[in-house]
Amino acid sequence: MYAVFKTGGQQFRVAEGTTLKVEKLEVEPGKKVTFKEVLMVADGDNVQVGAPLVAKATVEAKVISQGKGKKVTILKFRRRKHSMKTQGHRQLYTEIEITKIKA
Repeated sequence: MYAVFKTGGQQFRVAEGTTLKVEKLEVEPGKKVTFKEVLMVADGDNVQVGAPLVAKATVEAKVISQGKGKKVTILKFRRRKHSMKTQGHRQLYTEIEITKIKA
């Protein structure tokens, strides 16, 4: 059984036991979180596709940790103008483990 759900402007295809990193959620590690924006649920040949969401379907997950991703360096360079600007960014994320898919 797997599901496709939406969080943080992204869509994820998950099964029970899957571990993934999503955009930062304001939840403490060890707590549970429920995602209600489920776009699709599939169980073998039984596939439910929402229009746009599947009614009464949820994905439950346990928060493992909070963290920062790898550093991304942004470089803006203007040739022949003696102008260069560097900037760095580290995206915040929440690592979750999918515990249950309810359809």
